[in-house]
Amino acid sequence: MRMLVPALAALLLIASPAAAANAEGTITAVDPETLTIVLDDGKTYKLPGEIDMSAIKEGIDIVIAYDVVNGTNLITDMEIFE
Repeated sequence: MRMLVPALAALLLIASPAAAANAEGTITAVDPETLTIVLDDGKTYKLPGEIDMSAIKEGIDIVIAYDVVNGTNLITDMEIFE
């Protein structure tokens, strides 16, 4: 029984879903080949594959929701302020 509780706790931590988070800032770099943007906080975020890249430009203010999956910030939702 002593081993069951720590083993269950470890299993729950490993099987937990990706952590959701939010960020806002100004886009400082756009890479259409890798579908990534960099915000003024210095972090890189991966855009969804179905995005219209013509709306994504440097200097635009943006609010994003993202999940961290395998160390990559994957954007799940965003709002652009021009």
